[in-house]
Amino acid sequence: QVQLVESGGGLAQAGGSLRLSCVASGRSFSVWTMAWFRQAPGKEREFVAAISWSVGSPKYADSVKGRFTISRDNAKNTGFLQMNSLKPEDTAVYYCAASLAPPAVTYQRQAAYSEWGQGTQVTVSS
Repeated sequence: QVQLVESGGGLAQAGGSLRLSCVASGRSFSVWTMAWFRQAPGKEREFVAAISWSVGSPKYADSVKGRFTISRDNAKNTGFLQMNSLKPEDTAVYYCAASLAPPAVTYQRQAAYSEWGQGTQVTVSS
């Protein structure tokens, strides 16, 4: 079984920055793709960013492109989401997700990921 544990959430002012981390642990696994999703109150969970574990090519939602950066440290099985120029509309619970094999659906869909963290709250004040 694989566990994903997020950290780094909290309160930030508009224009500020936060860095989220996601550590993957377990027995005999390898991450194929790691992604971040977020869910604001009363809204559906939405895709934020994804990164291929081997190639490292990042993908972003249009709403965060140019402000957020996804990266990973393969040796530590850890993914990161650097969030700059935060806006109040970025307020949400952020979830780390991982696929352990090539997904059957596109990376923007939740169904592409078999492993999920518990989420970390990010609140941006105006």
